[in-house]
Amino acid sequence: MIGTFPRIPSGCAISGMINKKGQCMTGEAIIQSIALMHDRSNGLGGGFAAYGIYPRFKEHYALHMLYNSEKDRLATEEYLKDKFVIDMSEPIPTRNVPNITDAPLVWRYFLKVDPKALSEQENQVDETDYVVAAVMHINNCIEGAFVMSSGKNMGAFKGVGYPEDIGRFFRLEEYEGYIWIAHGRFPTNTPGWWGGAHPFCLLDWSVVHNGEISSYGINKRYLEMFGYKCELQTDTEVVSYLVDLMHRKQGIPLEIACKVLAAPLWKDIDKMEPDQKELFTALRQVYGSALLNGPFSFIIANSRAMIGLNDRIKLRPMTVGVKDDMVYMASEESAIREICPDLDDVWIAKGGEAIIAELEEGVEV
Repeated sequence: MIGTFPRIPSGCAISGMINKKGQCMTGEAIIQSIALMHDRSNGLGGGFAAYGIYPRFKEHYALHMLYNSEKDRLATEEYLKDKFVIDMSEPIPTRNVPNITDAPLVWRYFLKVDPKALSEQENQVDETDYVVAAVMHINNCIEGAFVMSSGKNMGAFKGVGYPEDIGRFFRLEEYEGYIWIAHGRFPTNTPGWWGGAHPFCLLDWSVVHNGEISSYGINKRYLEMFGYKCELQTDTEVVSYLVDLMHRKQGIPLEIACKVLAAPLWKDIDKMEPDQKELFTALRQVYGSALLNGPFSFIIANSRAMIGLNDRIKLRPMTVGVKDDMVYMASEESAIREICPDLDDVWIAKGGEAIIAELEEGVEV
């Protein structure tokens, strides 16, 4: 089926919005924004990530799952019971949408790490590493089970369909969050399936992507050295793992991590002041295998920030808009003005320059 569509390298749509004061808004606006770019996708993938949607369970990991069958669900739950304390388990609420067919089981768990199970680990690991290992195990060792998201007070909702239909299917207008990101997919090199739809998430990271990562092979092998396993059949998966590795595990600031992903060209590094030249030369040497090649624009989010990033020579579109405490990012300006016609400022992001919109200092979420 995928081969019946023409190759459109500039396809896919991304959109995102953050309230810097942490004020929540329903999913209605992000659905409208991504729906305006309907023709940038082809119905083989759509998805959303939202932050702040589970205030009642904000200290729990919210595990969003896809299952091929009831048998897969039961097998996964047996695994989870040995690793976590599950305080709630239920289907993710959905509604019938005519264009969404053959949906898998969609389930969510609100859970905490079992202290006894954590203490019994052979290698001393912290709680977040423990959760990452569990996600990797489920995705790679339990057939028919896939993790959509695994962060606290956030969740991913994705599947095969146009994004506006996926949004209605998951009833996103009933949720309230302070960050929303969305994706409309036009797969060209990878299959259109529920687990391969965007966003790709790990802990509280979520990523939506327009473009291709031609360095996927070397990025994948690099991540495998640190225990990450890339088996979801889509190149974008490496981005969520790379930012997790650099920022969470290695403590690299977001601005520098972005300069690793979309590193300056050597000719530009040669023109820098000595201290900057030394820094970026070291980054290229140490993190060469984490550099992303190919045409791309990303929106990357975590619980306190939303980041827009283009490839170094800007082969994919990215527009940024600001209105009061709101920051918007999208593939097209029209997708921003659809939900906020009167912007205070709007501009096109430069190639390789990270646009980082963060919650204001002191805002608790």
